[in-house]
Amino acid sequence: MDRNDYYGGASTSLNLTQLWKRFRGDDKPPESLGSSREYNVDIIPKFMMANGGLVRVLIHTDVTKYLNFKAVDGSFVYNKKKIYKVPATDVEALKSPLMGLFEKRRARKFFIYVQDFEENDPKSHEGLDLNKVTAREVITKYGLEDDTIDFIGHALALHIDDSYLDEPAMEFVKKMKLYAESLARFEGGSPYIYPLYGLGELPQAFARLSAVYGGTYMLNKPECQVKFDDNGKAIGVTSEGETAKCKKVVCDPSYLPDKVRKVGKVARAICIMSHPIPDTNDSHSVQVILPQKQLGRKSDMYLFCCSYAHNVAPKGKFIAFVSTEAETDDPQVELKPGIDLLGPLDEIFYDTCDRYVPTNDHQADSCYISSSYDATTHFESTVQDVLAMYTKITGKALDLSVDLSAASATAEE
Repeated sequence: MDRNDYYGGASTSLNLTQLWKRFRGDDKPPESLGSSREYNVDIIPKFMMANGGLVRVLIHTDVTKYLNFKAVDGSFVYNKKKIYKVPATDVEALKSPLMGLFEKRRARKFFIYVQDFEENDPKSHEGLDLNKVTAREVITKYGLEDDTIDFIGHALALHIDDSYLDEPAMEFVKKMKLYAESLARFEGGSPYIYPLYGLGELPQAFARLSAVYGGTYMLNKPECQVKFDDNGKAIGVTSEGETAKCKKVVCDPSYLPDKVRKVGKVARAICIMSHPIPDTNDSHSVQVILPQKQLGRKSDMYLFCCSYAHNVAPKGKFIAFVSTEAETDDPQVELKPGIDLLGPLDEIFYDTCDRYVPTNDHQADSCYISSSYDATTHFESTVQDVLAMYTKITGKALDLSVDLSAASATAEE
């Protein structure tokens, strides 16, 4: 059941008319931007790691048969006021202008250690127990400089702040391995893939599959309210005088605002442009990560760009997003370092949304509430949340050891 008249809730994709209605009220989009129908603008833009959790879930559930993916052209990082391609392997490390000659050699040794690391093979551990030593200690062993640590931690392992440095290194090394394996998967310039026609395709694909198994979708249901019995357990959902009875309610935070708490805010700019992001090798789809330290902030900033190559805009048009965890109440000023890297803009929209996490006891009230989407431009954190919810709801852990080649045919189109 959904209060909106479109699929996907917060993470939908809007055409130009819908985008204008949402941000500009009754204004009409200028004709120079082209046909409204050719736009699919994600409200929460995210790429997928080619070897990551979401792709495994899509293959496991067989939703891949309703979707077409295409590899993303480039993955870049902002360092000392410039944009660089992210090196992810020992070979790339040696070529990268991000590092000086001696640092390249140290980074190469570290990359080889990560590539060769196998959890079940103690020989590959080089005497380090990654469940005990911290990421900082592993990095120190290889003598890497601060700027190198910055791009490895934020642009490769995709940590959103520096707290990982003082946590056990296992997670950090696994994240780096995921990046390298995803990169190798499609031999593109990045580890990411993205569906043709935008992310709005994902919820629609699940809706189709759910229909095959007898699921019913109700869109355009205003004022959905969860009904509880005398003990506070959810027993149904009511809209327009009709109640659908149920034993469990699964929803996002906006449907049960008194069972969640605010933990932060995401600031986002949505831009329409007529050119790719400068200094990204003319990439038609790209992610640029701006690590917090490079901007003097507490959290990273992300640039995300896609274009007509992924069927999300008319020919010649590019959609770019700048997003970050908001640290002030002024998104325009806060997002400026990212927006300045985009070059001339045809249009820009600013959006801020609060982030919530559930506070309820699902065993007492039978309500299973997701956390809000964060500022990151990939799905890894979201999928962890979904899998945890799946386990709470069903009592089972989802086995995601799937044949990843099932998603490759479509990715190479």
